[in-house]
Amino acid sequence: MYQLKGGGHEVSHHRTDKMSYELFQEVVLQKDVAEKGLLKGDVATIVEHHPLPDGEDGYTLEVFNVLGDTIAVITLPESAIGPLAENEIFSVRALAA
Repeated sequence: MYQLKGGGHEVSHHRTDKMSYELFQEVVLQKDVAEKGLLKGDVATIVEHHPLPDGEDGYTLEVFNVLGDTIAVITLPESAIGPLAENEIFSVRALAA
């Protein structure tokens, strides 16, 4: 699990209560999460937002396999996720052991 502090992904200098990402939005991991076998580029769904008053917000993410089964639930700082882009495609890989 990553620490939820410092840095930021598209965070303005002025704090607001608005989330950068919406609940149930799909996002892409920007870092490997080795302890769960997840790799940068894997897709996850936001299931909870963790606003922090003095630091980087975090998100709880649910990761599914291609059959729709939950394979991991993780909490990451906002800087460790990014939006999906229209020029990206899904691909299939075996879960890292």
